[in-house]
Amino acid sequence: MQDTYYAVAMERPFFVYILASRYRGTLYVGVTNDISRRMGEHKAGLVAGFTKRYAVHKLVYFEEFSSILEARARERVLKRWRREWKFALIEELNPTGAI
Repeated sequence: MQDTYYAVAMERPFFVYILASRYRGTLYVGVTNDISRRMGEHKAGLVAGFTKRYAVHKLVYFEEFSSILEARARERVLKRWRREWKFALIEELNPTGAI
């Protein structure tokens, strides 16, 4: 039974996501294995720290990965990007500006 649980748990996707406070406002890059739960936590203010302090809770971009190692590597890359590069990435897939 434990082997089955482990196999199912390993199949769960991981997400790298970007949150924004408003259009071209403060950005936050994070990683999670349950994006709907994590967004609920951010919006409810249950996550203490940066996102709560700066009211950063609008999901504007995400990518899905099959491995936590890949997701964390991508998160580190995005965190090092310049703001304008992040805005370009967001606006490429979200051209209406619905941030």
